[in-house]
Amino acid sequence: MIKTLRRLIKLIDVKTLVIYDITEDDKRTKLLNHLRDYGLNHIQYSGFLGEVNPHDRHVLTREVEKYLSTENDSVYIIPLCDKCVKVCQIVSKTPRGMKEDTVKIVE
Repeated sequence: MIKTLRRLIKLIDVKTLVIYDITEDDKRTKLLNHLRDYGLNHIQYSGFLGEVNPHDRHVLTREVEKYLSTENDSVYIIPLCDKCVKVCQIVSKTPRGMKEDTVKIVE
């Protein structure tokens, strides 16, 4: 039963926010493409959002290390619970791929 539960947990996709600060242009571009390969949506210059299961998030955490070159480089991989997603407020001129009720559109 525990093995079955672990398999089910691995299949649960969770909204995940990834933000990064990578100094080298070529590594930043490669990271951007790598995040797109995970199905994440580019929502800001250095930010992605999408559904990732716990196993893939763990793998991603290990994979992004190769894109770091200086002490100033970093990648934040942040899982967001349903409650956090529901109370998320975005102020933008466009919906940015989010539900309309979570985005305040400004003119």
